[in-house]
Formats: sequence, C-alpha cells, structure tokens
Amino acid sequence: MGAIELEGLTKDYGEVVANDGVTFDVDRGEIFGYLGPNGAGKTTTIRMLLGLISPTAGTARLLGRDVTDEDQLLEAKRQLGYLPDSPAFDETATGRDVLDLRASITGDERSEELLELFQPPLDREIREYSRGNVQKLGLVTTFMHDPDVVILDEPTSGLDPLLQQRFAEFLRAERDRGVTVFFSSHILSEVRQLCDRVGIIRNGRLVTVEPVESLLDRSGKVVRLRSAEPISRADLEIEGVHDLEADADAAGSGTEYVFTFTGDVNELLAACREHRLLDLSIEEAPLEDVFMRFYDGDGADDGTDEPDRVAADTDARGDADV
Repeated sequence: MGAIELEGLTKDYGEVVANDGVTFDVDRGEIFGYLGPNGAGKTTTIRMLLGLISPTAGTARLLGRDVTDEDQLLEAKRQLGYLPDSPAFDETATGRDVLDLRASITGDERSEELLELFQPPLDREIREYSRGNVQKLGLVTTFMHDPDVVILDEPTSGLDPLLQQRFAEFLRAERDRGVTVFFSSHILSEVRQLCDRVGIIRNGRLVTVEPVESLLDRSGKVVRLRSAEPISRADLEIEGVHDLEADADAAGSGTEYVFTFTGDVNELLAACREHRLLDLSIEEAPLEDVFMRFYDGDGADDGTDEPDRVAADTDARGDADV
C-alpha cells in the first residue's frame, strides 16, 4: 500500500477540468516530484488530497485512509505535514507564538532541532518577517510533530542558496528515515536533485510517472563539439543525433556543433575519430528541456489550476496544516 494513492482523481468545474482522471501512487519512504507550470493542476491535486475541495470523481487515500471521509481524513492528518506555497501566519504574533500554538495542536517532537537548522527569528513579529523567514518558520511548523507524510508546495521559495542546500540535505535525510515526501514544484533543478520519481501534469492530465534517472536517460545528452577543420553535417547524421546546429569557428576554418544525442556514445565517438577535435563535451540534458518536450514547447500558464470557483467550494474541511 502506498503512502499516497490516487485513482481517477477528477475535479470538473464545468468550463475547466482542473484534474482529469489523475492516477498514481507514492511509495512510503520516497520523494515524489510533481511537476508542471502554474496552471497545470498541481495545487488542485494537493487541495483534494488535503480535503479542502471535493473530487468530482475518483478516489484519493493518505496512509490508507479515504480523504473524502472526514473521520479518516482527520486520522491521516495527525501524521501529515503540509507546507503551502505561501504560508500564512498571524502577522501580530511572534514566531515563538506561532510555534507554541502549533505545538498545542499537533504536538512538538523536533522544534529544537529544526530551529537550529533553519533559524527563523522567533522573537520578531511575523509582520516584520521577510519572505525567506516566513518560509523558514513554515518548514519548522511542517516537520515539528515528526509526520510520516509531508506535502510540500514550492518549499524553497524565498530561501537563499545556502538554505536551499541545507533543506535539500535535510529532506534526503528525512527520506532515509522513512518519511514520504510529495514535492510540488516548477523549479526542475531542485526536483532533479531531490526526487526519486516524478509525475508530470499538463492541463490537468498526468503525462508520465517515472524515475528521474529514466526520464534523463530518455531525454539524451547535450553534446558540444568543436573542430579545427570543417566537419560536414553528413558526418554526424547518425542514429540518435537531434537538433543539430552548427556555427563557424571564430578562427574561420573549423566548425562548432551543439546537439542532443540519444544514441550510443561509442558510435558518436567513432564518427568523430577521423577529425581533429579541439573540444568535445557530453553533458546530461537539462531537465527543463525534458519538461518542455512534454509540453510541446508550450509551458505557459493556462489558468486551469486556480479557477475562481475553487475559493467558493463549500466542502472545505478546516485547516490544511493540521
């Protein structure tokens, strides 16, 4: 049994289908990345998982509990941590007040450790916090009761690079302890660094679910080749060469090529062997390129994630953080 299970999960607003038959499982003790630009349907999925909006069709389970059943959902939330994309706290309260309130509701197993790691300014009022400090406090409140499952919506927003790296190390350690992480993001570099598997959603429909490494292998490598003498395009017309582009070398006699390669690297090297190369680099394709292929080059916001009627849904079941 997975920690998170979705089967045909659908949210239909009539004019807009925000989630359309979404089906996947998240294993216990894995970091699962949920990818898509703003408007793809990521937040709608999360809101249904949290019981904030009701699915039009399909089912979802957290830790084996049906999220459409209020009693079962409440039981699941006791073992759940949630960080929304824009954490909101009482601006007149201090950080310490927020932690004391949260401890009285969910318990406090780890705040001392987490405060040392993320260091939000506890004695200042929230109104004085920067975006990064709000995020630091949000991370502490998310993990302080030692949840079994954590749902994170754009968790590194506002964090400086040092804190982002610290958070990445922390999250990997949590996974090694057996914590399940559902990690929604459009920052593909951090997904690549953190996640075991990814699901890609487009216009409310799930495009693929697979291991990060499989996704990268399927996307190929970026090859940059610079020669001391001209190399014809015909010499590089071998299986696996895509998007071949050439520019004249600055010296005027050589050639520089940049292309994507999905074939056998040994065959590529054999094709280049007869030419005098000045430089040859083979790098993993950026995950951004992989992502854009699933979107046919169009990753624009299509507005499906946050229709106005979401706010009007009367079936919300309370604070999603609890």
